Amino acid sequence: MTRALNALRQEPASGETRSAVIFLHGFGANGEDLISLANLLADHMPDTLFISPDAPEECAGRPGGFQWFPIPWVDGASQEEVEESVTHSLADLQAFIDGVMVDEDLLPEQVVLFGFSQGAMMALQAAPRREEAIAGVVAIAGRMLRPTTLAEEAEVYPATLLIHGDQDNVVPPENMPTAVQVMQEAGFKEIFAHIQKGAGHTIAQDGLQVALAFMRDRLGYA
Repeated sequence: MTRALNALRQEPASGETRSAVIFLHGFGANGEDLISLANLLADHMPDTLFISPDAPEECAGRPGGFQWFPIPWVDGASQEEVEESVTHSLADLQAFIDGVMVDEDLLPEQVVLFGFSQGAMMALQAAPRREEAIAGVVAIAGRMLRPTTLAEEAEVYPATLLIHGDQDNVVPPENMPTAVQVMQEAGFKEIFAHIQKGAGHTIAQDGLQVALAFMRDRLGYA
């Protein structure tokens, strides 16, 4: 049984929903963390609904914070607990994406997943394992959660933009070329990458601009 995800929304500037960007926040944050990006993007994507759910699990020691899965060196979770949590949260996220499409009368090619850190990991996990490809994935400061199973489990190969700060000391930037290699070997054709020079574990201005151009192209604005 899936868990319902609470979400914040920013309606399309035009008043008409023709696409949606689903933000997936990082460990210990919540939907408020990324929904503010909608203010920077809305004028350039006027027909897009921005929606930012809280992850399904409360994050211990971080009041008001949520997680998609625990982190062993932070909370002492076992690897088995991490894997169970990823599987459960993946089902919750897939159900949430389905619900957005039904509620807003959108097709998969009208939806983009935009994830940061742990949210980026979930986006990379969810998108290839759907029955129909969504418009695209923006994964910032993330990594592949289960790289060895991607080739076998991938059903679709959505266009994917990987962004990483070259000074990231939380999720090392070396994860980007690893993800590219794994995705290429699995059969992905549209893989794009951008290095945020001098940036740590964050969404830098140049990264956001690259993400905006990617999303506009994938959603038919460009």
